[in-house]
Amino acid sequence: GLIGGTVKSAIGIGNLLWAGIGDTIRVSLSAEPEEEVRVGFEILKALGLRTRGVRVVSCPSCARQGFDVIRTVEKLEERLAHVDEPISLSIIGCVVNGPGENPGCFKPWTATTKHFQWPAKKGPYRIALANGFVGNTWRIQMIKMAKAYAAMPEMKDQIKEFKIVSTGTDVAAQIAAIDNFINSGYDAIITIAVNPTAFAPVIKRANAAGVVLVPFDNVLDSEEVMQVNEDQTGLGTAYGEWMLKNIPSKTGKLLEVRGLPGNSVDRDRHVGFRKVVEAAGNKFEIVEVVGNWDDGTAQKVVADAVAVHKKFDGMVVQGGSTGAVRALIDGKHPMIPVAGESENGFRKLCAARAKDGLLCDSLGQSPGLVAISMKAAVAALQGKVMPQLISVPIPRTQHPNFKAGENFFPDLTDNFFTTNEFPACGVNLKATDIMSKDEKNS
Repeated sequence: GLIGGTVKSAIGIGNLLWAGIGDTIRVSLSAEPEEEVRVGFEILKALGLRTRGVRVVSCPSCARQGFDVIRTVEKLEERLAHVDEPISLSIIGCVVNGPGENPGCFKPWTATTKHFQWPAKKGPYRIALANGFVGNTWRIQMIKMAKAYAAMPEMKDQIKEFKIVSTGTDVAAQIAAIDNFINSGYDAIITIAVNPTAFAPVIKRANAAGVVLVPFDNVLDSEEVMQVNEDQTGLGTAYGEWMLKNIPSKTGKLLEVRGLPGNSVDRDRHVGFRKVVEAAGNKFEIVEVVGNWDDGTAQKVVADAVAVHKKFDGMVVQGGSTGAVRALIDGKHPMIPVAGESENGFRKLCAARAKDGLLCDSLGQSPGLVAISMKAAVAALQGKVMPQLISVPIPRTQHPNFKAGENFFPDLTDNFFTTNEFPACGVNLKATDIMSKDEKNS
């Protein structure tokens, strides 16, 4: 019969094909010939040997199903039988195990990322931003963007109160601020952790109180809290790949300008970069300085490094890229390949000095991550299913693709970060809206 013959064919033919034996197959069933062809293709698709048509992945029947999965799968397979394009279609019967809210915006970090769901609360909500360090232009723009996004129509109606506190680099002070927000009855707290390893107790207190805690940028070493970030190790890997691409000899002296010590972003970018340039076959000498992601600091440490070492063959700058390149210019250092952040001034210099040999790769860790985090917090408060770790794509512009008015802006300040649009999330913050705000506590 159809079922018995299908099982026997799958086992017998599947085992042979899995072992690499056979170039053609013949399925024989006590059923219509069309069913034999269909079963044959399903065997090949299951083994990854053919990709034609729709591949349906559905959950089994169980008590958690919210609809009739069995009938739904049958109808979809029938209606999609004419499709030849290879497509994978997932049919999930319960919300807990399914894809989260708006996966185009809140993309799970990996296919195995778990999902959270909080009990739905009626809005509008009290939301707080517990920032730490505020001594560089990225953090300043981040706070301005948080205020700008809170004033946007789609967010304004969702927020009853929006409080911002910056506590500096004192870990205890930041945790105390978060505890104060929890005890004061705030619904959600957005934060950039000063130290990613020190937050386990406050995570437990937030979860126990039903407060949605959303770390972003400098994420925490925990799977018990929803987080938002870009792939920082991947960003560091991209730095290293840019050096290899533009230094074919795979030898020479590289200057690595790191970020804020103790921060997971700095750590992960450093690890990704070093893994590439220190791989077997490469013979780079690496000089490491700390620029704190700040133009003034980066300019000074790069100037000092040039004075001591005289010549570098490439430079990687986690932040403060404009200042770092200006140090090369002021020191009359030859222009070299540079991988840096998405500061407007850096991109201006990349466009203007490309003819002199300044070959740039500008990868953006957008301050707009704060807007995605706020949007995620509201979705969680509304009872939506959310990924534990949300992945935001890394915006990137490379030589020779720097274009005025498109990916850098001649009329805006050098310290403006250029990547502030997230179309998949419906977030589009204009420069005028951002720059009209301040970075003060509120």
